[in-house]
Amino acid sequence: MPARSDRQFPQWMATLRRLLRANGFTIRMIAERLEVSDATVKRWFQGRGLATDRLEDLCALAGIRLNELAELAGGPPRELARELTLAQEQALTESTLLSFLFFMAMSGWPPRDLHDDFGVPMDRIEEQLDRLERLALIDRLPGGRVRSRVDRRVAWRRGPMRQHFEQHMKRQFMEIDFGDPDTIYTAEAAKLSASGIARLEELLQRFRLDVQELADDDRRHALLSRQWMTTLVAVRPLDTRRFRELAEASQRGVPPEDAA
Repeated sequence: MPARSDRQFPQWMATLRRLLRANGFTIRMIAERLEVSDATVKRWFQGRGLATDRLEDLCALAGIRLNELAELAGGPPRELARELTLAQEQALTESTLLSFLFFMAMSGWPPRDLHDDFGVPMDRIEEQLDRLERLALIDRLPGGRVRSRVDRRVAWRRGPMRQHFEQHMKRQFMEIDFGDPDTIYTAEAAKLSASGIARLEELLQRFRLDVQELADDDRRHALLSRQWMTTLVAVRPLDTRRFRELAEASQRGVPPEDAA
């Protein structure tokens, strides 16, 4: 465990706070996770009353180890990008392997998991990691680790990544058997104004962050084996053709059971 000095400690805490913010954590969320008060968390970040075990707890929330925090704090802080260039997005859409590795890096999963979970050769993984580094999307660290240079709350364009989803991911969701009791899904219909639709889109974005937080918590605390899951939350205007057909049939005097 690295020793900390009074001079280094503020750098450690500034780096740790930046990482926690990048992962969507607020003071309140940290306090709830560690079962302390908001005031206690604020004191910790001010450098008061923070024991080593609590510092390790904060590092765990950020998805790093204490020695990694010391390593990260040793260099100048880097602001995580909140959006990608068009060239970066287009490059990610060219390869499912490349894009999946990038999402793994943003979520804090080690690249080797792609080999351990799916048998992808390490030389292929290394090639893709080199490309992600050239695209300025990740930093490669000692011990085979990587660090994303992009905030997980990145705002995607309504173009390249959507086309990638259309080509490579849509089929997985369209083949879902919604009648299967083991299928996890929910659905809702609502009549909304333009303002309500905008608020609904914000809810979807918050859901995405909630899933990221859940995955982080599960990785830190769950002892069971894991499997990769993917989520899709989509909104579209309700298809009302069936209702109109029934109304027209009623006007023609056709019994409802014959119009069904």
